[in-house]
Amino acid sequence: MKLRILFFLLIAQQSFGQIFKEVELKSSIKEVTVFLQGAQIARTGKVSILAGKSSLVIKGLSPHVDEKSIQVKGIGNFTILSVNHRLNYLSETKRSAKVDSLFALINKIDNKVARKKARLEVLNVKLSLLNANKSLGGQSSGVSLTQLKQAIDLYDKELMNIKTEELKVNSDIGDLKMSRDKLALQVNEVRNDKELPTSEIVVRVDSKAKLSGSFKITYLVANAGWFPKYDVRVKDVQSPIGLNYKADVYQNTGVDWKNVKLKFSNGNPNQSGTVPSLNTWHLNYARNTRYKSITYNNAIPRVVGSVTGRVTSAEDGLPVPGVNVVVKGTTIGTVTNMNGIYSLTLPNGASELVFSFIGLESQERTISGQRMNVQMQSDMMQLSEVVSVGYALQGKAPGVRIRGSSSISKKSKVVQTTTIENQTTVEFEVKTPYTIKSNGEKLTVDLTTYAIDAIYEYYAVPKLDKDAFLIARIINWDQYNLLEGEANLYFEDAYVGRSILDAKSLSDTLDISLGRDKNIVIGREKVDEFSKKRTVGSNKIDSRGFKIIARNKKSQRIKLTILDQIPIASLSDISISPDELSGGKLEVSTGEVRWELILDPKSQKELMLKYSVKYPKKEKVILE
Repeated sequence: MKLRILFFLLIAQQSFGQIFKEVELKSSIKEVTVFLQGAQIARTGKVSILAGKSSLVIKGLSPHVDEKSIQVKGIGNFTILSVNHRLNYLSETKRSAKVDSLFALINKIDNKVARKKARLEVLNVKLSLLNANKSLGGQSSGVSLTQLKQAIDLYDKELMNIKTEELKVNSDIGDLKMSRDKLALQVNEVRNDKELPTSEIVVRVDSKAKLSGSFKITYLVANAGWFPKYDVRVKDVQSPIGLNYKADVYQNTGVDWKNVKLKFSNGNPNQSGTVPSLNTWHLNYARNTRYKSITYNNAIPRVVGSVTGRVTSAEDGLPVPGVNVVVKGTTIGTVTNMNGIYSLTLPNGASELVFSFIGLESQERTISGQRMNVQMQSDMMQLSEVVSVGYALQGKAPGVRIRGSSSISKKSKVVQTTTIENQTTVEFEVKTPYTIKSNGEKLTVDLTTYAIDAIYEYYAVPKLDKDAFLIARIINWDQYNLLEGEANLYFEDAYVGRSILDAKSLSDTLDISLGRDKNIVIGREKVDEFSKKRTVGSNKIDSRGFKIIARNKKSQRIKLTILDQIPIASLSDISISPDELSGGKLEVSTGEVRWELILDPKSQKELMLKYSVKYPKKEKVILE
């Protein structure tokens, strides 16, 4: 009986005590699909697999790997048993070459300072010896005047040499320390506040014989993304729009992307894909009801303009580069530069900015002005080692067997152009390989260029602004797969400012504001002879008249829409009469008057806007 128990114990020990021999699987990044937030990394590698059970370790990965997204595809006659993810705190992410060069300069300065301080010690010893031997022959010996003069001159000369060199050495040390402080500040701007551990993927395999295996590993990483940007160029109002679609890409994952194939996707894998559901709406009396405010996009206050600012660390006040700054609810955003500075053009309706960076607490700030400085606190939640259930992908080669759960990725339908359209997303494939350093700096990548036919119209509201604004209207714009983003505007070979390309519009026509055109002159002035008051019975009649002038200084014919208004009565005792509109169309419900003009080159037109207001003479109304 004892022998039987001992036999089973030996079998159990062999069964549960199997050791997986670790072998490093060296891999390199070949492709990166950059999402609006996050990126999917595709690595490939080959390794010699030992007979039996072994662990293939892929080292030096980003610490921001999403372990749930890991997929492994193996080709060869072996079995993938599991895929695990872990953090290696003994191996920190490699510093960038720029940081290494800065540290090298700091080390050189430290060595120079050490040599200077050693020289000061020598000078102090020399001064001590000189002072100790300044007595001339002792107290009893007589010294001639010649000898005394020679001794004084020698002491003066040597002491002056020592003090002069001492002053120079101290000055040199001060200059070196100042240079070192500047380099240290630059290091703080370039590197992260703290070094992060590296990440590792462990693939456990079982093979009956020694063989060579090929692997493709994909996974998602955080702290990377891209923002859509545009260059809108218009040569003249007779030519199509030149639309250069670009991507401002950034990554601070801890691992450089060297000479990789890039794809840019308008998808966001971090966004919930769950369809929202309505809860039952129980109606009650107001006194028993608690009101919960719900803000919709079209109810957000109108904000026009831009915002800029600086992001610093709350701990030491130093600038924080690479912080993600996004207009909440949009794809409009940027990242802070090496000095922590950001600048954003705001769309209509923008109300909040979201500041985020891994390792720092995210902040949502209400847009309060044109300048917003932000201090960010460190996130106290530290990275911890995670061992997760792996996901394995079956290879196409015969003989590969998968145990456990599996995940099959959906293939993209590749077309001949650089645009790849999936079922729910659109990808832009860049043919030229790129290298993107892990330093948070923005890199602009050209995606594609369109020549788009557009209808050009000028709009002016001289009551509010004397300038005319050029609008380009694009019909059937959905075919271009545009996203909401900032646009640099160039008109007639001149930079005219920035605007927002509102690709969230539900209209069939996309309007792009190209800014002001100073070659269209608009004027609006009050005509005194038509502006008067008179009393008729128990009522007063107040009249107003305005002359509007539109002049086309350009060499092309233009279409110009001018908008003005007459007031709308709020009380039945007040009545308003349009007296003259010069052919303008009046919208009765709003009081808006619209003129649609065709102006030939070097020509102008005059319009008249007259109206009268009748109200009780005991009352008072305020007109322009």
